Amino acid sequence: MGPVAHGGHCVARHEGRVLFVRHALPGERVVAQVTEGCDGDRFLRADAVDVLSPSPDRVAPPCPLAGPGLCGGCDWQHASLAAQRRLKADVVREQLRRLARLDVEVVVEAVPGDDEGLGWRTRMQFAVGPDSKLGLRPHRSHQVLALTSCPIAHPGVEATGVTGQAWPGVRAVDVVVATTPGADPGERALVIAESASRKRPALPQVDAALAVTGVHGGLDQVRGRAFVQERVVVGDWQHDFRVSGSGFWQVHPGAPAALVGAVLAALRPQAGEQVLDLYAGAGLFTAALAHAVAPQGAVLAIESNPRAVRDARRNLRGLPGAGVSQGRVESVLAAMLPSGLSADLVVLDPPRTGAGRVVIEQICSLHPRAVAYVACDPAALARDVAYAAEHGYRLTGVRGFDLFPMTHHVECVALLEKTGSDLR
Repeated sequence: MGPVAHGGHCVARHEGRVLFVRHALPGERVVAQVTEGCDGDRFLRADAVDVLSPSPDRVAPPCPLAGPGLCGGCDWQHASLAAQRRLKADVVREQLRRLARLDVEVVVEAVPGDDEGLGWRTRMQFAVGPDSKLGLRPHRSHQVLALTSCPIAHPGVEATGVTGQAWPGVRAVDVVVATTPGADPGERALVIAESASRKRPALPQVDAALAVTGVHGGLDQVRGRAFVQERVVVGDWQHDFRVSGSGFWQVHPGAPAALVGAVLAALRPQAGEQVLDLYAGAGLFTAALAHAVAPQGAVLAIESNPRAVRDARRNLRGLPGAGVSQGRVESVLAAMLPSGLSADLVVLDPPRTGAGRVVIEQICSLHPRAVAYVACDPAALARDVAYAAEHGYRLTGVRGFDLFPMTHHVECVALLEKTGSDLR
């Protein structure tokens, strides 16, 4: 078996054909069963259905549903945690080498509160099968695999009782668990059931606030409240955030503080500086940066999702110098650049597709002294780093964080700084 590839596979070759093999590890000899592809395709997808020569990094998966043809939620349960983090670092390093022509040393760090890579996922998306039971889907499949528990789910997910219920008339169920200390149990979890039709289904009793989406074209609250509260503490700074429904928030309890700490350490914001927070979500980085540049500094958050914007405005209320602008990042920047927009620092936390050339060029045209790029996709990060290099910004540091243990996903915080000859 060859090296790890981006996406939770290992690369193998057979009779001149490339195979992307799941459930294998580099250096192993396996029997691979082709799951997708046919003659003439450039590559095939396969599962390692028998391990002939195991890697010393191979371990018994903690979940009985982890394996070929079973649940597709985890890619690396068959590898030790240390090996998982090395594999993720290899992927980040390879993408930066291939797409940005950079040879960078990368270490993927555990985040505070990690418990052997289990019990961390505070936001779960369950599918509902034909039997009305909750489950998860196999890799690249529409089938629903029924389950009663998930080892990577936060204990609060199972505590709601959703997996022990039938959900007739429901297409999918999201469970959101907040980890703020001291909150009442019923206020720590939110269950969102997506109706399979325009009719509100009869919902079971669960230990959480409960809402239905997909009825009347929006979020139809059944009882309780349709949001959770999250508290983030970094050093002597702390802030409470409201996150509506299944709006975006990091799924690992230790992630928000770890990322805020990494961004602050990279940027070293100073009092009085002007900051842009792009793809700002509910205002996580905006709030921390507003505290750091106070009292004369200012932070502008830009976010397109209306629900996230409402949350951000509520979360930033009363913070001097913090503002929110709604719209697509490239559109808002295009409208503001001619009016003399300036920024000493920029944070961008784009979706998996990355920021893209247009946004990177807009950022570089502002000549910030530093840019912190929070990336959930190594390939998109490497591509955007290459775009920034064309405008005099070089990668001066990158940290990897294991926010998604047992899966192939990895989060990075990269620092881009203007090279000496290009400083204004």
